[in-house]
Amino acid sequence: MKVVIVLYHRFQLWNAPDWFAPRLKKDFPQLNVIHLRKYEGIEEALGDAEVAIAWSIRPQQLSAAHKLRWIHSPAAAVHQLLFPELIESDVTLTNAREVHGPVVAEHVIAQIFALAKKLPQAVRLQKKKIWGQESLWRDQPSPREVMGSTLGLVGLGSIGREVAKRAAALSMRVIAVREHPEKGTAPGVEHVYRSDQIDQLLQQSDYVVLAAPITALTASLMNAERLACMKTGSSLINVSRGSLVDESALVAALKRGRLASAALDVFSKEPLEAESPFWEMENVLVTPHSAAITGKLWERHYALISENMRRYLADKPLLSVVDKRAGY
Repeated sequence: MKVVIVLYHRFQLWNAPDWFAPRLKKDFPQLNVIHLRKYEGIEEALGDAEVAIAWSIRPQQLSAAHKLRWIHSPAAAVHQLLFPELIESDVTLTNAREVHGPVVAEHVIAQIFALAKKLPQAVRLQKKKIWGQESLWRDQPSPREVMGSTLGLVGLGSIGREVAKRAAALSMRVIAVREHPEKGTAPGVEHVYRSDQIDQLLQQSDYVVLAAPITALTASLMNAERLACMKTGSSLINVSRGSLVDESALVAALKRGRLASAALDVFSKEPLEAESPFWEMENVLVTPHSAAITGKLWERHYALISENMRRYLADKPLLSVVDKRAGY
């Protein structure tokens, strides 16, 4: 059985390490594993492949892959793969949502503390050699306690669930909104709202964390009207996708003081453009899509992929299967 790995990316960590393909061959001798370092020749490689591990595959490449039965994406978001031909096909799509959940949740907690304790402002003062105790207190919002504050989760998937556990351990009140509340709650979550009740969550939350997939329903979810619904003095954290937020509306809300601050790891266009106002805003913490970065990343990827390979070869249900029509 042929497996094609093609994971070329400008960021080194997103490329499969040298040990990945040899280890897969060793653990599964029956596989013919082809590891492409570039996208050139992908149509030919996919022609008789049964499994592909890739960030994306184009419609013409899918049409050339006559034997393809399973695609695995090492990303959590798979919108780039959800073109009509793939959605209508019988090809199974899996993703890495469970791989990224724990480490992204740690990043979210770090962002909450950084905003609450005004660490970005303190770093700017340090660079100027200014002892800014008075200004940190005087300039609103002043540093605050995390304990007892309300965290509103938009999305209760793998990332949302991991954030909820950690936030609850810090004595935060956690509420959430999810598209299918019938799926229930999660440890640490006090209440789950329907997606059409999101305004109720926004009105209560001191910190709103976006951890929802990008779909037709979530694109520009946080527009001017939704940002106006947020509690005065609250903070927005986005670790999902930049397109969930109307960025110009967010800039306006932050400048007006409606929101206290924002911590943004993702943007509508990446890398973030040099002329973006987010770079210079005192109440914005910018991180370069780094929430999922960890030295343990590829070991976690391998654990999921190898477990799913065992399941696939044994004709058992795979883990982390994407509902191609729902988009996640």
